[in-house]
Amino acid sequence: MRFRLFGRQTGLGVSDLALGTGNFGTRWGHGSERAEAKKVFDLKQHGTGKVIVIGLLANACIESTGRYAMELGYHVTLVKDATAAFSKDRMHAAHALNGPNFAHAILTTNELMEALHK
Repeated sequence: MRFRLFGRQTGLGVSDLALGTGNFGTRWGHGSERAEAKKVFDLKQHGTGKVIVIGLLANACIESTGRYAMELGYHVTLVKDATAAFSKDRMHAAHALNGPNFAHAILTTNELMEALHK
């Protein structure tokens, strides 16, 4: 089993399987609720390695979810015509400027469907 550093300066090695689950609770202003952390653990345990990101607020929720998944080692696909933002500028920033920093692929819904059926 491989281990990665937990945080930048902790020196603590954590298995790939447990990454994302070691920070239970949000009492300190960060971390995940226990149920959310268990979902991440279960996905890793069952070999899920891909996350498809769609939804609201491309320049907020979508980006934070995509970045978090990328940091946990998932392959992230951003579906650009299945996200929304409050303005065209924010949508452009999310897809063209920020998306390439966390998404391994940025596709339309049709391109995603074609890729899934291959």
